[in-house]
Amino acid sequence: MRVRRRALVAAVALAVLTGCAGGPTGEPGGSGEPELRAALIQLRADVAERHAQVRVENLSGAAVRIGDVAVVDPRFVADAVRLVDRESTVPAGGSIDIRVQLPAVACDIASSAGPTVRLELIADGTSRTVALPIADPLGFAGPLHERECRAEALAAAADIAFTGFSPSPSGEPALLRMEIVPVGDGDAEVTAVQQTNLLTFGDATVDGVLPIGVLVQPGKEPTTLDLPVVPTRCDAHAVQEDKRGTIFDVRVSVAGESGEVELFVGDALRGRILTWVADWCGFGGG
Repeated sequence: MRVRRRALVAAVALAVLTGCAGGPTGEPGGSGEPELRAALIQLRADVAERHAQVRVENLSGAAVRIGDVAVVDPRFVADAVRLVDRESTVPAGGSIDIRVQLPAVACDIASSAGPTVRLELIADGTSRTVALPIADPLGFAGPLHERECRAEALAAAADIAFTGFSPSPSGEPALLRMEIVPVGDGDAEVTAVQQTNLLTFGDATVDGVLPIGVLVQPGKEPTTLDLPVVPTRCDAHAVQEDKRGTIFDVRVSVAGESGEVELFVGDALRGRILTWVADWCGFGGG
């Protein structure tokens, strides 16, 4: 019996190491268990809403029903759970993408454990949970954590936001207002704003960015900048299919470390900007 039990434990360890679900959490797997593989993917359309997709591949010969989904990653303050309370069926040999909501990042990481995913498997009126490692094939989670922790550190020194937009006639730059307000006791520098796939800075663009060089110090007055913007392109589907055209990468230096943070114009300004691009380019229908 001991030999057999050791063999079963070894089989479970192998299943976990290879990223396959071989049985419920804490229980040995058997030959009839589904063989699953998981990956965490963020598509362009997911970025603004901080969503991601858990891609589950079913490598076994029978369909699998999945209920609850939770991605456990020490880089986030909580589990990333599925957005819609429902069940999903993964056909034999097929895959499915399950949308999850990413929680806030945890900048003081106490654990070095790798990310895993818990899947509720439903069959014959019962359910059980399996846990398996989850891959990040696009490598988005690490940079996301880095950017958002940098933004958190920046927020201790400055509040940066887009606060207004002044449209322009075709052929002339519009003005996108940015406000930089010192807060707290920290120092920082906002060095440049990077163009997007939809908007650039016209003649003021230098190597794809607009240099601004604003130093943030305690007690300094707020800085207001009107950034000149023109459309990067003038085809209609650039507006119709826009996902990231109004999310700017802002180059900053905080505590002596340089990097980028993402800054969204907000839903209200986004609508105004997309309408202006359509009019500026001549396909707005006005």
